[in-house]
Formats: sequence, C-alpha cells, structure tokens
Amino acid sequence: MAEAVPVAAWPADLPFRLERPAGSVALNLARAAARHPARPALHYYGTTTSYAGLRDEVEALAGYLHHACGVGRGDRVVLFMQNAPQYVAAFQAILRADAVVVPANPMYLGAEIAHVVTDSGARVAFVAEELLDRVAALVPDALSRVIVVRYGDALLVPTDDPLPEVMRRPPLPLPAGPAFRPWAEAVAPGGPACPPVEAGDDDLALLPYTSGSTGRAKACMHPHASVMFTAVAQARWYRLDETSVLTAFMPLFHVAGMQASMAAGLFAGAALVVMTRWDKALVPALFSRHKVTFWSAAPTMIADVMAEPGLPEACLAHLRVLTGGGAPMPAALALRLADRFGLRFCEGYGLTETIAPTHLNPLDAPRPQCLGIPIQETMAMIADPRSGTPVADGEAGEIWVAGPQVMRGYWNAPEADRAVLVEREGRRWLRTGDLGRRDADGYFTMVDRLKRMINVSGYKVSPAECETALYRHPAVQECCVVAVPDPHSGEAVQAVVVLAEGHAADAATAAAIIAWARGEMAPYKVPRRVVFVASLPRSGTSKVDWRALQEAARAGGDAP
Repeated sequence: MAEAVPVAAWPADLPFRLERPAGSVALNLARAAARHPARPALHYYGTTTSYAGLRDEVEALAGYLHHACGVGRGDRVVLFMQNAPQYVAAFQAILRADAVVVPANPMYLGAEIAHVVTDSGARVAFVAEELLDRVAALVPDALSRVIVVRYGDALLVPTDDPLPEVMRRPPLPLPAGPAFRPWAEAVAPGGPACPPVEAGDDDLALLPYTSGSTGRAKACMHPHASVMFTAVAQARWYRLDETSVLTAFMPLFHVAGMQASMAAGLFAGAALVVMTRWDKALVPALFSRHKVTFWSAAPTMIADVMAEPGLPEACLAHLRVLTGGGAPMPAALALRLADRFGLRFCEGYGLTETIAPTHLNPLDAPRPQCLGIPIQETMAMIADPRSGTPVADGEAGEIWVAGPQVMRGYWNAPEADRAVLVEREGRRWLRTGDLGRRDADGYFTMVDRLKRMINVSGYKVSPAECETALYRHPAVQECCVVAVPDPHSGEAVQAVVVLAEGHAADAATAAAIIAWARGEMAPYKVPRRVVFVASLPRSGTSKVDWRALQEAARAGGDAP
C-alpha cells in the first residue's frame, strides 16, 4: 500500500514534519508568559487577564490541588463547567500538577456525570455552582473535594456587555461540609508551590468522553504527546502567533474548541475571547473591540450571526481564518460569506479519539463541504469496511487514519480498542466508522456513517445510550432511536416507540416521554420527536433493524 503523502494542495510554506516541544502541555503557558507576560491571554466580558496573571493563577491553583487536595501525578480531576476564565485556569492547573484532565459536558445530568466521575476514578472536581446539584450525591463516596466556581467572579471591572442568565443569578450558598471549597480559596496567593513538572510525552494528560455506538460513554486516553501535537499542528496550519486573537465560543470541554482555540492559542501566545453562553447579538461588538483574527465556529453559529439584521461589515475586518466542523457548511451560506466579506470557510475533520483534527482544508485552497486533506504527519486512507483493503480514489469506503494524534486506547475498555484500532503494515490505524471518499487531488469528503451515531450540532449522541434511558419510562415497551434531518442542528434525535399496554399512542403521551427524557439526559440527546409503531422491524437474527428505521426517518417516514 502506498503511503499517503502531502498532496498538490499542500501549503507551500508548511513543513509536513511538525517540530513541537517535548514534555508536558502545561509548559506551553509558562513559555508564552515568559515571552510576553503583559500581553492579554483572556478577554471576558470586558475583563482582560494577562499571560502573567493567568500563569500566576494557574501556579497557585496547582499548588492547592497538590497540597490541599492530594492530587498527584496521574490522578484524574473532573472539569464540569461552561466556558469561562476559570475553565482555562483549572485545565492548565490540572496539567501543571501532573494530573489528568477529565472534561465533562456541562449539559450532563446526574447519571451522566456520575458515570464520568466513577468510571474515571476522579476524587477531585471543579464544578460550576449551577451544576452542584448534579454532583452532590457523589460526595463523599466518589468525590472528596469539589472546588466551586462562580463565573461572575472573573469579572474584575464593570461591564456593559449583556451577560448570560447564569451569570446574573444571585450567588448560591456553598453546600455544607468540608468537601466543598470556593474557587477564591483555591487560587489565593501565598500558598505552598506545586513541585516542578515531571510529566512527559507518554504520561496521560486528558480523558475526554465520547458517546460510543454501544452503551455508555467511553473515555479516550490521550498522553501529552498527542494533545501537544494537535495544538501545535493547528497553530502552524492557521499561522497563529502572539498577535492573533481567537474566539473561545465553541465549548471548551469538546476537543474542537479545546484544541483549536485554547490549546493552539496558548501555545502561540495569542489572546482568547471567551464567551460563557452563545450570544449571537454580542458577536459584532466583541469582534470589533478585540479585532478578532480567528473564528472557530459550527456552521449554525455563523448562520446565526449572518442572519442578524444590520450586521456591520467592519466587525469582521480583521478576520483571517474562519474554520469549524461537526456539520457541513451550507453552500448558500458559504457563497454569502465569500461575496459579502471575502471569507472562505475552512472545514476540518477529527474525532475525540484523535483529540481534534486529522484533516483540515488549506487556507489558500479550501473546498466547500469537504473535510480537507490529512494534516502534518498524518496518514489517511479509504478502506473497504469488511476487508480493510484500500479502495481506489473516488470510491466510497471507511475513513482510516494514522498519526501522532490517535488515542492510546479507551479507558477501562480494552475490548472496545480491538474494534477500532488496527495494526497494518507497521502502522497503527484508527477506524473512524465514517464513510468517505478521497479524490485524485487528495481531498476527503464525507458520505455517511458506518457506526450508529447521531450528530447534533457536532455533539455525538449514542442511540444505544438514549434507548437504555427510555426503557426506564413506564410507557415504553420497546424503542429504537434514530437520526432525523434538522435544518438547524444537522440531525436530531427521533425515538420510535412500541407502547406498553394501557398507554395511548397520542400527542400527550409523546410529550410526556419527551418531558421525562429532559430530566434523564443532556438536552441534545433528548428526542425531538416520538413516533409510535405497533412493532419494530427485525433482522434475520431477530435483532431490531435500526437501519431500516433510519432509512425511513431520513426519507421522511415513520417506519418501514
């Protein structure tokens, strides 16, 4: 098999081999602060934090984790909050303490965050105050220390920016008990210092959870080397430096926002404009005030901003890079961006298993609705899903990738590794479960998915996980969860349900199931629609034929 190499569209000034620092990712912040301590690191609703200020906060917090919380090398620490300066500081402090970051989706409800905590074995967590009720039951049996975060504490000067509702609420009282400690205590200056960094390339740095195609979410094991790789790769690909100003609007718990904005930005010494909750009306003011040069966004976010009446063209005058992924950019929106602002959307492709990108579009030669080309030191091929042999350009097959960013494996799930990690001709490949094509120029496009997964605005939803929850509802005898097209989120969740005896197949029952689901699972997992059928179709082995239901849903029907 011929090895994939840089294609004709490869950026002329970009080496294929990536020079990057060795050792802990935590050292990127220290190096940037040493180069230019006074430059802005974070902009947050009118408050600016310098690189020196962020470094000092991280050092104090790392010392607290080590001395007051007993966090040591390799220990896991959960990060359960929305975007905020405290998120960036806590993430970096966990790494600085030689510990492992376990980012958790702030939309998780009680059972979901309990799985993350218990599966990871974390004993310490950073939790935003509005999410405390979801972890209270885990103290003290699972969690021994919870550092409580209030986003508004990061606002050091008055602001006229409209703040999200979660920041306008009165402060909540700290829960009783020694386990709950305020953020202010954790970052107080004058505490004992954290020992020097010892973690190296092969030490575990990150355990992000991904919805698997079967059962509960699994964590992907990423050492410092893979986290460093996609941070530096994107900084180089997008030509980021200390003059760059990046948005941090995409969720930082998700590998796309985490790596493209936070990790790449801190490596480059750039400034991050942080937004806790998405507010399309605030975007023009933030772009104008901070002269934003790099915007990482889901296509739905761009559509929101472009739909705002009277959008001033000057607010995007400094923008040099517009990138994102998770869903294809609508062709009509791409044309409007090009015609009105001269901007070209550079789509990318990656997975939690690859700590963000394996493919990016070249800045000077992007193609619409295209995943791009493999990035530095990354190999990709289209393989026959059954045999694993490469197929010819233009033919559809499964996307396989190999490179420094591929995870070590799944945490506590070695049997799952065997399904996705394959050794072939001396190289370790990840089977993505996505169907795609490679053209003669080396660009990849998405066709479909092999694995059973729903993509809601870039969030991966496991149908099996949703079904497990729905079976707990007394009205549900049988169910199958599938994807339906959605004009805003790309896909949405639909539940096809066989009702238990005594329950009516009417709108009230559907509404009751949906309302119940809102209390059991994160909002993006909740069925948008419930369809009632007399029975579910079966395969020859008597299993539920979810593919037939999926095809019917995509065609606009309820069941085959």
